[in-house]
Amino acid sequence: MKIAALIFAILAVVIVASLVMQNMKTPTYLGHKDGKLAPMPTKPNAVSTQTEFEDKKVAALPFKANTEQTLAAVTKALTEMANNEVKVNDNNYIYTVFTSAKMRYHDDVELYLDEESKMLHFRSQSRAGYSDMGVNRKRYEQFSALYSM
Repeated sequence: MKIAALIFAILAVVIVASLVMQNMKTPTYLGHKDGKLAPMPTKPNAVSTQTEFEDKKVAALPFKANTEQTLAAVTKALTEMANNEVKVNDNNYIYTVFTSAKMRYHDDVELYLDEESKMLHFRSQSRAGYSDMGVNRKRYEQFSALYSM
């Protein structure tokens, strides 16, 4: 019994330490290349407008009247959403980190303004864990509603 409890305790510590490390490390694959955001992970903890996986796909959003108004609407929507910090704002690319209130998990959100197609692309992925319990899809839905106002 004592050995089983010790093994369980060690496993718990290893799992928690692994989640903490994943949560603290900014992914190296973020950004865009040739108008494409990073591909989707195999885990079900992400959504994107640029994926072929139906369970992870969300709709790209149309530009406002012009790029400046689109950026203003993106900025306003992010400002109205809780617990996020913009890390990169490079005209056609915005990267922000959302932090969950209770567990302090970090989720990476990227927005790419495709000037050619006049579409706004969105990607949201949890750093830690396997499933996100639908959090990233709900975040997209909230962002989409605020952006569309």
